[in-house]
Amino acid sequence: MKWITRSHVKVDRVACPWLISRFIDSEAEFLFVSASQIERAVEDTGAIPFDTTGVELGHHRENGDCECCSFESLIRKYELKDPGLLRLAKIVHSADISGDKNADPVARGLDAIAHGYSLRFPNDLENLDHQFEVYDALYAWCCLEAARAK
Repeated sequence: MKWITRSHVKVDRVACPWLISRFIDSEAEFLFVSASQIERAVEDTGAIPFDTTGVELGHHRENGDCECCSFESLIRKYELKDPGLLRLAKIVHSADISGDKNADPVARGLDAIAHGYSLRFPNDLENLDHQFEVYDALYAWCCLEAARAK
């Protein structure tokens, strides 16, 4: 299946493709376009949009003030219950939501890594290729943390 989001990936737009390819759609193909081209590209390709304005798999306000990020929207839609993923979602949320970077001690590091990779690899697909290893390692750590918390 094809999935589409805005170009120039950072935290949530790397975390989401990682989650999709690892837990939702192992055959996923990712497309990146400017925000102004999303709607037309969805019509042309039939791709599922994520982490862009006004889509189901984007940012949403919940319980009044609490905003969830696209990574959390994917976890909810696909009913993923893995404790390691739920721990990772807290990190991604904190790193991605403006003004919330201190809510999780790992978030600032993930944000810095995401920005560093975007500087090193401005091509979005190449960026994903490199950053997926970071998310694999972080997920492994999150699984360990979740097991310790039991």
